[in-house]
Amino acid sequence: MRYSALVERIAGEATDAWELHFVASVDKRKGKDVIVLTIGDPDFATPARFTEAGIAALRAGDTHYSDMEGRPKLRIAIAERFNRGTGVAVDADNVIVTAGAQNALYAAARCIAETGDEIIALDPTYVTYDAVIRGTGARIVQSPQPAATGFRVDLAALEHRVTPRTRAIFYASPNNPTGATMGQDELEGIARVAKDNDLWVIADEVYADLTFERPHISIASLPGMTERTVTISSLSKSHAMTGWRSGWAIGPKALIHHMTNLAISMHYGLPGFIQEAAFVALTEGDAEVVRMREIYRRRRDLMLRALTGVPGLVCHKPEAGMFMMIDVSGTGLSAKDFAWRLYETTGVATLDAGPFGPSAKGFLRVAFTISEAELATAAERIRHFAEGLAAMHKASASA
Repeated sequence: MRYSALVERIAGEATDAWELHFVASVDKRKGKDVIVLTIGDPDFATPARFTEAGIAALRAGDTHYSDMEGRPKLRIAIAERFNRGTGVAVDADNVIVTAGAQNALYAAARCIAETGDEIIALDPTYVTYDAVIRGTGARIVQSPQPAATGFRVDLAALEHRVTPRTRAIFYASPNNPTGATMGQDELEGIARVAKDNDLWVIADEVYADLTFERPHISIASLPGMTERTVTISSLSKSHAMTGWRSGWAIGPKALIHHMTNLAISMHYGLPGFIQEAAFVALTEGDAEVVRMREIYRRRRDLMLRALTGVPGLVCHKPEAGMFMMIDVSGTGLSAKDFAWRLYETTGVATLDAGPFGPSAKGFLRVAFTISEAELATAAERIRHFAEGLAAMHKASASA
């Protein structure tokens, strides 16, 4: 049977990135001694009062169709939270509730770009960006955030990549996979490029609540950027609600209207009971976010202490989130080969970060989404594996 060209555009290296994760997940379910450090799914259960709000709504009969753009009280809560954090005056009509940030990214891209357009994505990018952008028919153009600079944006390279076909700039800050958080100067540089060339900016801010040292800044708060910025976020990481699929986009009212029309043909409104849980999380969950953030900070510091100075490994200290990037090129193995050999030898599953973009080539992405005790065990296994590789190289060189 015949398939559309879309199936080719949404496949490729990015979708293959999860192969080791899927293998490790199956092995873990079989009871094997496996430690999974591949995915950003918090190990915490969703805080009880968020869950109870959803359950109470179900028991009260909240099982009917809901508003296409999301319930008014939830959209108001999202707008007010954004107002407090950025100083940008938005209201409920600037907000659409989506099935997680992933749905928001895709819907925004579909309403902004089409075949023949180009979208610049700051590399490393989250692995789904490639399919999201190419799914619109547009071409993805990667612009580097080099490891040598701490994964900071190269503004000269960004300017060089703009063409008459460019429609938007995609980026994530805090970044997945690097944990880098953009500063004022970087954001002002991106804003200047966007305004000079009349571009949209799609800002993925899913990890904004999980910054450790450098404070998060929304590019929408910069002069002249509110009307050209789509801010994407969710409760998945910050509130341990990945399975609830509670996300949103904030942008100009005309764009939100178009995204609402698209929602009619995509999901026809999200479950009301989930929105009730999301409302409680947003309005009563700040203490839980602080608690989780501190746990991730401790886990980051644990991994840095355990793996800094290990032969062949170079750890990059993340400023936010639940991942750390480890350069394994010094071991003589590609990141993919290192990840698979590490797993086959020790049962520790990590993610080859290469599919996140050229700037991530040679790196592993390691997640902090397990307990500190298990994380310490994983770090010890990684250290022993890397030391074993170094010893073999030394013996080979002296033979």
